[in-house]
This record gives sequence, C-alpha cells and structure tokens, in this order.
Amino acid sequence: MRPPAIDGGRAVVATGRSASVIKGCGWSTRLGFLPIRLFGKDVGVLLGLRTVIHPAPDLGAAKAWWSSVLGVEPYFDEPFYVGFNVGGYELGLDPNADPAVGPVSYWGVRDVAVAVERFVAAGAVVRERVQEVGGGIRVGTVLEPSGAVVGLIENPHFVLPEGGPAGVGEGPGR
Repeated sequence: MRPPAIDGGRAVVATGRSASVIKGCGWSTRLGFLPIRLFGKDVGVLLGLRTVIHPAPDLGAAKAWWSSVLGVEPYFDEPFYVGFNVGGYELGLDPNADPAVGPVSYWGVRDVAVAVERFVAAGAVVRERVQEVGGGIRVGTVLEPSGAVVGLIENPHFVLPEGGPAGVGEGPGR
C-alpha cells in the first residue's frame, strides 16, 4: 500500500473502493505517521513498539534485578547485551548505553534504512547509523526535532504472542 496522502492537514488513506479521513488524529501528518492499522490496512511506517533498551552499567546487577522483578531469566544473555521476553516484547539491558540518555524505545519498521531516511527528511538527525546487530536484525536511532531519541528496529523474527495488540499482522518486523 502506498503511503497516506496529505490533504489540508488531514491524512487520507486509500482502503480499496473508498478512503478514510482522520481529522485531528494527533499524529504527525507532516511525516505521514498514522495509527499502525486502520480498517485492517497498513497505513504508516511504524509497526508498533518492539523493544525498550535500558542502560545497564553494572550488567550483572541489572540482570539480577530484572530477573527478580519479572520472575524469569533472560532468553539472551551475553556480556554485551541481556534480553528478556516480556509478553512478546523485548526488554534489553545494554552495558554500553549512556545512562544520561535513559531507556530508548525502538519502533518496529519493515525497512530500517527507509524509515531513517523518512525521519531525516522530516527534520530528524541520525544519532546512530543503521547497523545489523545479529540474526538479520537491523537498528538505528535518530534525534527528533525536540532532541528525544527515537529507536527504529527491523526484526524479521518478531512475532507478537497470540492475543497481542489488535491490528498487528504477519510479515517482517511484525
């Protein structure tokens, strides 16, 4: 499906024989970002939240604390990253992340390079270039105009658990 057209500040999304207009939806129509799905159709570059990565300067202590809080052990445990599956979403601990920045939320996208280009075209600045982090997973971060960090992740292995959020379908990054 092609990206939404912008009509006088309203996002217009083609849905087959008709079009749906969302007035004052609160999403940035300048970027073309809309709800993830509308009437069963993909309408935006963002597929939904996927991962939140917390800085963990003392990775061992952070892993023990989160294991205690969550009641589970990490599914991925390496000296450079610890990952927990929390209801089908990723809670990551990164010993190299800057605690001053705080946790970074990563939004799922089909193609992280295209998504970064789209954000940059809308005024964002690349913070960390797109890179593969293993297993075909690619990530990048940008600074949006107010300076907040936005993470983008392309993860071909991501699958929400049965009964996950409504409007999420099949395919890469889903």
